[in-house]
Amino acid sequence: MNAEAKGGRSAQLKHTGLRPGWTTGACATAATTAAYTALLTGDFPDPVTITLPKGQSPAFALAVEELTAQGASAGVVKDAGDDPDVTHGALVRSTVRKLPPGSGVVFRAGPGVGTVTLPGLPLDVGEPAVNPVPRRLMREHVERVAAKHGGTGDVEVTVSVDHGEEIARSTWNGRLGILGGLSILGTTGVVVPYSCSAWIDSIRRGVDVARAAGLTHVAGCTGSTSERTVVAEYGLPDIALLDMGDFAGAVLKYVRRHPVDRLTVCGGFAKLSKLAAGHLDLHSARSQVDKPFLAALARTGGANEELASRIATANTGLEALRLCEAAGVPLGDLVAARAREEALSVLRGAPVAVDVLCVDRAGVVVGRG
Repeated sequence: MNAEAKGGRSAQLKHTGLRPGWTTGACATAATTAAYTALLTGDFPDPVTITLPKGQSPAFALAVEELTAQGASAGVVKDAGDDPDVTHGALVRSTVRKLPPGSGVVFRAGPGVGTVTLPGLPLDVGEPAVNPVPRRLMREHVERVAAKHGGTGDVEVTVSVDHGEEIARSTWNGRLGILGGLSILGTTGVVVPYSCSAWIDSIRRGVDVARAAGLTHVAGCTGSTSERTVVAEYGLPDIALLDMGDFAGAVLKYVRRHPVDRLTVCGGFAKLSKLAAGHLDLHSARSQVDKPFLAALARTGGANEELASRIATANTGLEALRLCEAAGVPLGDLVAARAREEALSVLRGAPVAVDVLCVDRAGVVVGRG
């Protein structure tokens, strides 16, 4: 087997020996697909197969199904694989009913799914907490079912999670202003399981494989969005991509001992603001976005006291970034530059050139350092 086959993000996951699972967004998409199919045909597909953003086609068994004159409902039990996910085992339901032609797909929050009440999230205030990628997936699958079975694709989709409001107490939703339940999440549809020791070991093997293949430029990415950005920016092969997740410190410390000519660190603005503030573990359970730190950083970029005060009390890091963008303050670049300084301090003079890219949820570069 060549080095290419042993390296990259997929090889890291395989190396951990951990079983991946499915996001709440994937489960909601499967339930929606089954419910809409039943609404048009009278029969529930079981199992129901969907297509995820990276081309996987998992099949989901239905845990519940109900067809009435008003609509159709289906439910899928979430399997998070070997990840210690609080939503593992939760029953994710979707109820679909027809709407007048031209209505499109309208999303509603059912019991156990939260509603957005504060700005700074990728959804407007008042919207159900069904994130953009799961919405896109559900719309795509509604369109496919409509095309196959003669529907219009104009439906109301109500997503709910049994005991979701109770489960949400173990998440950060309340602090983010998402009230009434959980968020329906997922950018790839796949839950990547994390055992700290196994994942850090997989990062080390990723560096080893890249070096053995003669690569001089590798990239530590926080997830699939930042990975796509790095490939678009630099044309790096899969073998050069290190799925560092939250373990920025693990990448930096291992590269310090096993140098490469160039290391790119790419991740979401909020996560890299934690690195900029000196945190090497970027997991939400172990480090938080420090808004007063961001406010102080913004002052160095020209923010006045009124803006700095708004940043310090912002709901999320994304809201702080947007406030600065509107005011012409380059907070993204400031965070990237400070994150680069922190990375270099961990490298302790190792012969490694470092650059940092901060991206938003869509993968747009919002800061360079």
